Amino acid sequence: MALFALQQELIFPPVHLAEPDGLLAMGGDLSTERLLLAYRNGIFPWYEGNVPLWWCPDPRFVLFPGNLKISKSMQQLIKKETFRVSINTSFKSVIRACKTSPRKQQQGTWITDEVEEAYCLLHEKGYAHSAEAWMGDELAGGLYGIRMGKVFFGESMFSRESNASKFAFTMYVQLLQQEGIELIDCQIYTAHLESLGAQMIPREIFMKKLNLLLK
Repeated sequence: MALFALQQELIFPPVHLAEPDGLLAMGGDLSTERLLLAYRNGIFPWYEGNVPLWWCPDPRFVLFPGNLKISKSMQQLIKKETFRVSINTSFKSVIRACKTSPRKQQQGTWITDEVEEAYCLLHEKGYAHSAEAWMGDELAGGLYGIRMGKVFFGESMFSRESNASKFAFTMYVQLLQQEGIELIDCQIYTAHLESLGAQMIPREIFMKKLNLLLK
């Protein structure tokens, strides 16, 4: 199956034409218009070198907020007030930390300078959001993603202290549910998010839900 090369025109191929690993297209840019079009179509960018690659995997890893699992240890952590949470107070610091934090079994990061700049612009325009976990006055962990309609598209998270990102995620999911978010796109499987209640669903089901929830 041929890989689609994007040009200047704002268009993506149908997602069912993606490779078995979910790779759909390459090239194009990270303009706000292209990124928003991508998310509306269930597509997200992931860099390899200097070339943006566009993905729509099947199955898709998602979390329905009502299925969030809060472990006893997390409940205790919340009661102890080890961390405090904030929303959208330090977006640039969060994405920079996601960019620079070391990853297990992963060399480097997909968050290039271009990605950082593009998502900071999305934040300024009200689409990209962050949740921060603080220990005292120090940023201990957090996450960021794109919010559209009744969907939150999670992008990346980081921890400088044990359980900090899990705390931020847990608190933010509960807040999103209160605000009417019905689907959280986790994109790619991780055991970490599975332990919090995320699950695989067929891409076809994911796309149908997007069509309903982004209206």
